[in-house]
Amino acid sequence: MIDTFPTDIEIAQQAKIKPITEIAKALNIPENTLEPYGHYKAKLPLSLIDKKAVEKSNLILVTSINPTPAGEGKTTVSIGLVDALKRIGKKSAAVLREPSLGPVFGIKGGAAGGGFSQVIPMEDINLHFTGDFHAIEAANNLLAAAIDNNLQSKTRSLNIDSRSILWKRTMDMNDRSLRQITIGLGGKANGIPRETGFNITPASEIMAILCLAEDFKDLKDRLGKIYIGDDLEGNPVFAKDLNVVGAMAILLKDAIKPNLVQTLEGTPVLLHGGPFASIAQGTNSVVATKMGMSLADYVVTEAGFGADLGAEKFFHIKCRPSGLKPSASVVVVTVRALRHHGGATKEEYNIPSLERVKSGFSNAAKHIENMMQFGVPPVVAINSFPSDSQEEIDFIINACAEMGVKAVVSKGFTEGGKGSENLAEAVVEAIESKKASFQMLYDLEEGIAEKIHHLATKVYGAKEVNYTAKAKKQLLELHRNGFNDLAICMVKTPNSLSDNVKLLARPENFSITVREFEVASGAGFILPILGNTLRMPGLPSIPAAENMDIDEHGIITGLS
Repeated sequence: MIDTFPTDIEIAQQAKIKPITEIAKALNIPENTLEPYGHYKAKLPLSLIDKKAVEKSNLILVTSINPTPAGEGKTTVSIGLVDALKRIGKKSAAVLREPSLGPVFGIKGGAAGGGFSQVIPMEDINLHFTGDFHAIEAANNLLAAAIDNNLQSKTRSLNIDSRSILWKRTMDMNDRSLRQITIGLGGKANGIPRETGFNITPASEIMAILCLAEDFKDLKDRLGKIYIGDDLEGNPVFAKDLNVVGAMAILLKDAIKPNLVQTLEGTPVLLHGGPFASIAQGTNSVVATKMGMSLADYVVTEAGFGADLGAEKFFHIKCRPSGLKPSASVVVVTVRALRHHGGATKEEYNIPSLERVKSGFSNAAKHIENMMQFGVPPVVAINSFPSDSQEEIDFIINACAEMGVKAVVSKGFTEGGKGSENLAEAVVEAIESKKASFQMLYDLEEGIAEKIHHLATKVYGAKEVNYTAKAKKQLLELHRNGFNDLAICMVKTPNSLSDNVKLLARPENFSITVREFEVASGAGFILPILGNTLRMPGLPSIPAAENMDIDEHGIITGLS
């Protein structure tokens, strides 16, 4: 790659984008079923889901090792892979998450792939898109308004204990000042004073629910099961008790429909939903995945952060209730990340060091082992960077081969689908070998502590799980309220297999500590919280927004 390599937005703006009707035609979607949003994006009806076709299609999950702060390029690899599958003659589609405005204006500057492996129209996708996030935000805040209205009601009061209310408002922007606020000040007309706060929209339970719902009926049922707090006698109160589930569902009537767009090479992509992987399932919607599998023979999807968070939750939280079964997996590795896990500082990420790569490979080895535990042996994609040395790459390929896993270099960023053909061929080979035998690592019927123990010991490699006094008390309350059979959605740092960001590579003989619990009963999972994970991020000292602009002709700059 040379110094004059174009920026992501320059590449996207120079692309020859096809009308969305042409993209739909490639998937045999009748034009009269499209709900166009302009010329280059459209909503798709749930009627396109075909259960028999889903069973015949091949689902490919892209995950990664524990990432550096910049990430390892899962989305870029996913897009390069789906383009490459099309290039080698496979009917393919990608199913990915939508970007959140918070990270776009905060650190990332954009989240639609990179280089020559992007989804377009890039500006639309990163900025508002089809309004799905706004609809989720509105539904979330309607419930919040109904809760505070009920606190003040004298005729239909549910006697909610204001100190127990867990439900917060949302906004799709990084704003740390809204994490903890006091509302209802200024007299009786303004409501009951209490402490609350804001979550960023991808952290809303409604986002998680939208991405797990099988259909509109299931969506409404899940919305009704949202646990908001307790009444004054200690009984749980749910969203359905406030009689606003129907109104919330109205706001989501279009948001539940997947969005159709395209890659730079004209390959179909369904973008839908965007729950964070740190505090939710971290993957696109069930309906979009099943729709993609109804329309294509090979469907590429990805799950956020490393496999210890994204892939584990994809399997246990998304696949279990939906019946989805992956045919293959891809673990994305970068030489830079292995140097990081081998002790390199940020300033040393681009300096070749075989010794550091050897030391850091233990992190990749654990993630490979984890995918094998789930019965989905991976292909390792070495996401190429200019600073990679051949001896480092050769070591990774040989070390993977010793584990019985094929590793290939992926150059999707610089070469698009052409640079990912070797990865596509390896993935097809893995699928055709029929070695996948998908299985879960815990049963829902087991106790909450037992399920957490399985994840901590089998996935992270911990020796034990500790609980604070607060967590122990909450654990009893979860059992008392009937939440014992829910899935587990661990909340921990993505940067380590442990709950300690400083423990890199493959730590041993460590313990993890559950600080407290939250519950997302509508989404169907319990959240054990390890450390301090924020549901409302803050802006960095120099946010990406400062480098963005639009000229008098409507040309946007600064997105990346």
